[in-house]
Amino acid sequence: MLLTSFPAGPLQANCYLVARGPGAGCAVVDPGMDAIEGVRSVAAEHDLTPQAVLVTHGHFDHLWNAQDVAAEWGCPVWIHPADRHLLSDPMAAISNESAAMLRGQLGLDGELPEFVEPADVRDAVDGATIDVDGITFTVAHVPGHTPGTLYYLIDYPDNDEVSQVMFSGDFLFAGSIGRTDLVGGSHPQMIDSLRDKVLPLRDDVVVLPGHGPQTSVGRERTTNPYLVQIADGLA
Repeated sequence: MLLTSFPAGPLQANCYLVARGPGAGCAVVDPGMDAIEGVRSVAAEHDLTPQAVLVTHGHFDHLWNAQDVAAEWGCPVWIHPADRHLLSDPMAAISNESAAMLRGQLGLDGELPEFVEPADVRDAVDGATIDVDGITFTVAHVPGHTPGTLYYLIDYPDNDEVSQVMFSGDFLFAGSIGRTDLVGGSHPQMIDSLRDKVLPLRDDVVVLPGHGPQTSVGRERTTNPYLVQIADGLA
C-alpha cells in the first residue's frame, strides 16, 4: 500500500493520498486550502490517478480544493449529507465574526474564490463502504465537530503491528479532540461519538488526523484526557 501525506495551507491541514501502490488509482482525503499543487506533485511522483475525493467534514481547510481535484481528474467527492452544503459555502460553518477574523489571518483581503458544488457528489453515510481501485474505505459518522463529521477506516494488510488505519479529520487528534464550539458543533454528540466509534476499536489502529502527527487508538485510550474520562465513566 502507498500512503503519503503533506500539510497544506495556512492552517497546515493534512491531505492524504492512498493507493494500492505506484501506478494505481488513489483516494485523496481532505484536499484543503492550497492542496492542489501537492496533490499534483504526489500523483506525478508515484504515477497515481485520483479516483475519489473523501472529505472528513465541511470546514474550508479540509475541502477548499475538493472541487479542483474533482474537476481535474473527473472523480466524485464523498461527503456526509449534513455537511454537503459547505462544498458551495464553506464559510457557513463559522460565525460572521470568526469569518472576518479568519479572512484577515489568511490574508484574504479581496473576494473569496467562487465555490461551486462538484459535478459528482456522493453521500458518505455511516456504515457505507467506498471502493477506490481495490482499497475499501468504511465510513463512520461521528458528529460533534460538525454535524457531518466522518472518519474513514481501511484495513492495513500484511502488517502484524497495525490492523487498520483511520483518517480522522478533526474528530480525533494526538492528545486532543476537535472543537465543538463552532457552528454546528456539539460536545454531547462528540462524547457519544468517541464512546461509540473509538473506544470499541483495537489498540493497534493507527490514527491519521487532520492536523498534527499520527497516533493510535491504544495511545489515545490511555493518554487522551477526553477518552480517559469517557472510559472511566466521567464524561
